[in-house]
Amino acid sequence: MYQKLKMLRKKKGYSIKEMSESLGISKPFYSQLENQTRKLSYDMAIRIADIFHKKPDQIFLEDHKNIEMNKK
Repeated sequence: MYQKLKMLRKKKGYSIKEMSESLGISKPFYSQLENQTRKLSYDMAIRIADIFHKKPDQIFLEDHKNIEMNKK
């Protein structure tokens, strides 16, 4: 799961519905992104990061590194 994404969403008080509406996607689609059951495209990472006024790496990079380390 993208820990920082979920933490940021909750910290800002955004619901999954609000995030999905801001991104123009369905609630299940957003939920799948957050839970990593759907692959996150770079374009979508940028769009999500823009909502939080951050760069994609600030949200997703550390979690991605942890996932890769756990695969080894």
